[in-house]
Amino acid sequence: MSQKEIQESLDLLEKDWDFDPILRKFVLGQITDVSDYAIKVKDVVFHVPFLNSEKKYILWKCFWPDCHNCCDRQGRLPLTSDDLITIGKGLKYKNTAEFIKNETLTVTYDEPGPSGQMTTMTTINLKRKTDETPEEDGTHISCRFLDDKGGCSMHPDRPGVCYLYPFASWLENEGGKARVHATYQFTGDCPGFYLADNLDQMKEELQAYSTTIYDYNMASNRTNREGFSSVSFS
Repeated sequence: MSQKEIQESLDLLEKDWDFDPILRKFVLGQITDVSDYAIKVKDVVFHVPFLNSEKKYILWKCFWPDCHNCCDRQGRLPLTSDDLITIGKGLKYKNTAEFIKNETLTVTYDEPGPSGQMTTMTTINLKRKTDETPEEDGTHISCRFLDDKGGCSMHPDRPGVCYLYPFASWLENEGGKARVHATYQFTGDCPGFYLADNLDQMKEELQAYSTTIYDYNMASNRTNREGFSSVSFS
């Protein structure tokens, strides 16, 4: 996302939520004296930003059901091969091919990788609205499965990527073994970030998300091997 898009998201967010002005400056890239604090929880290495000038960690908690911005301002919903089966059955499709044909889009897009390289992704994405077009991929669209009370009508069978928010994750080869890493997505849409002196307040979230993130990465890896998606680096 561009800085302009993030600022627009923050402006919209702050109509309904109080957002720490220090965090706002950080999200907009105006604070650069930041350390990467890495902590291993189960099978995932979390990268938590530490603001050196404030001597504070950036932590997070979810405000659901009061907030559902992550569903109301979706960018894209890439599906794993597990999702294709589970969601297809939930929508009463007899086979995966028909579900893919009617309910998804296959798109290719570029994202910056964790080491600065550009990553080209090709994924099968769930349509966030029934008439979504490839040109709308990556734009903010309210998910059609969001009900009028802010809940997900397909929960608990929603896409695996939905369970990750606000984390982004990736695999790295470390000594011949795959290691899962995760860090926050700072899109300007989530009010749940806050500053803290230590990580104690977020221990439960890190424990729970460690399992979720690890399982999702294994599912994504299988999806690539099965030919439903692809990843290349440049």
